[in-house]
Amino acid sequence: MSRARDKVLMSLGGVAGLSVLAWQTMFPWLKYDLHHINQTKPMGEKMVKDLANQRYLIEMFEESVAKHPQKTMVIFANREYTFELVNEQAKMVANIAYEWRFKTGETVALLIQNHPAFIWTFLGLQKVGLNVAFLNYHNRGKPLLHTIIVSKAQAMVIGPEEDLYRAVEEIRHDLEIPLYVYGSSRSNVPAGFISWDDLMIASSTAEICKTHRHNYNLLTPCANIFSSGTTGLPKPVIVNQERAIKMSKVLCMVGVTPDDIIYTTTPLYHAAALFALFGVIDAGATMVLRSQFSASHFFEDCRRHNVTIAVYIGELARYLLHVPASPEDGKHNIRVMLGNGLRADIWEKFQKRFKIPKIVEYFGASEGPVGFSNTWGKVGSCGRLSPFLNMISPMKSYIVRYDPKTYLPLRNKSGRCIPCNIGETGLLIGGMPNKAMPTEGIYLGDMEKSEKKIVRDAFDHGDVFFNFGDLLYVDKEYFLYFKDRIGDTFRWKGENVSTNEVANVLTELPFIQDANVYGVEVPGTDGRAGMAGILLKESVDFKSDLLPEIYQHCEKNLPSYARPMFLRFIKEMPLTTTLKQKKVEYVKEGFNPAIINDPLFRISPETSTYVTLTTENFGMFLAKSRL
Repeated sequence: MSRARDKVLMSLGGVAGLSVLAWQTMFPWLKYDLHHINQTKPMGEKMVKDLANQRYLIEMFEESVAKHPQKTMVIFANREYTFELVNEQAKMVANIAYEWRFKTGETVALLIQNHPAFIWTFLGLQKVGLNVAFLNYHNRGKPLLHTIIVSKAQAMVIGPEEDLYRAVEEIRHDLEIPLYVYGSSRSNVPAGFISWDDLMIASSTAEICKTHRHNYNLLTPCANIFSSGTTGLPKPVIVNQERAIKMSKVLCMVGVTPDDIIYTTTPLYHAAALFALFGVIDAGATMVLRSQFSASHFFEDCRRHNVTIAVYIGELARYLLHVPASPEDGKHNIRVMLGNGLRADIWEKFQKRFKIPKIVEYFGASEGPVGFSNTWGKVGSCGRLSPFLNMISPMKSYIVRYDPKTYLPLRNKSGRCIPCNIGETGLLIGGMPNKAMPTEGIYLGDMEKSEKKIVRDAFDHGDVFFNFGDLLYVDKEYFLYFKDRIGDTFRWKGENVSTNEVANVLTELPFIQDANVYGVEVPGTDGRAGMAGILLKESVDFKSDLLPEIYQHCEKNLPSYARPMFLRFIKEMPLTTTLKQKKVEYVKEGFNPAIINDPLFRISPETSTYVTLTTENFGMFLAKSRL
């Protein structure tokens, strides 16, 4: 791909004086680049301007309050909260925090479920220059304690839900910081906690003087977002003020205006929800917030509140498709859906059924320096990575070959990374200027983990790239496609198997609702064999005649090494809070019928089907597998 790219760039330089028509004749894919540039130009211009003027997120909010104080900022549980009301609450938070006398950039942890209180508490802390650690309120025990300690929180504010209080109570004796809790007064606050409600009632609504933020700069911490922790304890990603400004511009690429109403059900501690929240703050728009995702209420909420932009993530679209069809499906005011994780196998079906005018799929990482977006609407694509766009970008990105055992970039004889060819799956790396690396690294206080995400001297001495840990490829028109997370790709019979690809093939069968694909170890063999957790549609009862149909479908649509060796018929699909499939426990359980209660089957090429795997024949199968 590198030689081809060099030729293209040389050609582009040589035809600079030609007409647009000539350009498009020689490089037909340029029309997609020009469309993309046109769509993202307002976002880029506004981002550059706000970065140059150091217009921080809190300034954006206060400007929106001044412009339209009585405009609704948040709709939650059928109640409307105006910009002025949110600001009044935020000022009370700020006056409480001001008395703590914490230094600019020091951290306060928030453990609050989706609620307007999350928003005004965050904004109030921003008024006095404090960093905010957004804790995952589903964490318990050691992971929760770890996130509090590693964020270096000087205090913690907890939501009113009893399960949150109990979660903190379990680890309270390991904490040496003040613990403030919503929903309790001095008369009934639990021992060891401080009533936040009492402090809010007594607090002033006077505005904190902006000179209190005089020492702000673009590297001043704004928030910590935590990784999922699927490969260890959650890691706090540093979101400084520069990154917060950039995040606030994501909605600009879909033309957000103050008249837009944005809907999100994603937890506010997640980056996808923050794109929406920060965008609402910047544009002075309205957010419809829900405590948690509900497939049956999603479009009902959108109709009720006249939603114009809806945010999705993970498998949200697949679960909306599982809701019984209704004449109301296409009745809404949504003009665009924005998110990541929409799988190609359901894209068109979802868009057609619910009459979504435009879908913008994007790709990025909370800690990543670059991002991509599919503004063209190309089914299955998450953006563009063309020679032209890469040439004009201040931070280059490449898809490079990798070692399937270590998942690290391969190097040539000169010690440089090797770009992939068109259509070749590889590891995505994005250029990272040194100034984007705070002294504490990408992950707060963990230089070792930060360094593992860095690729140095990739193409030139001294260059620095971020390793996304994702496998992608581009087609001949330079549209970018997500293949898999490196941890979700396994090697079998000397070949790499994409769990995402196999799942897409399985869900083409009309009786399969969803498929969770992963690799399991088989004693005496190299690599990992494919296994699929199959969730049938509610209207389908399991029958043995489904097994040969699955076998034949896989035989027809997958290479032999990618066909699942084991099937497990599950009763429900385990999902993360952001609607991504959980695999860790399934991988640990493997294909052992002694610990798996679900119906279990192994592939049987001799009979062209899958046959039952039981404790009685398990040993015989293992003996044969070692031959």
